[in-house]
Amino acid sequence: MAAVICVKSGGERIEMPSLQTALPPELADNVLRLYRECLRRAKYIGHQQHNTQLLVDLVRQQFRRHMHETNPRQIQKLKDDAARGLINHILYESEKMTGRKFSKGS
Repeated sequence: MAAVICVKSGGERIEMPSLQTALPPELADNVLRLYRECLRRAKYIGHQQHNTQLLVDLVRQQFRRHMHETNPRQIQKLKDDAARGLINHILYESEKMTGRKFSKGS
């Protein structure tokens, strides 16, 4: 399993497991599928918020900005960031549908 190195405020380095294990492997292991799923979510959220083009452009911009990245750790971090966004949206939609709060924040 891939891991992401995080640095705490005191300079201590800790290794955290990749968030991609929370996603289906066919999505987490394939950047193109991850990109498409991010676009789908952006269109869905944008339709609800009436800013579809803005959100789709933001997703495209982020993926294009990093398309030539070659550092495996940085690629893993970027994929984890995308996975985190998808997971957060899935949790948000689940909370909305069930009325239950899954996260401990706010």
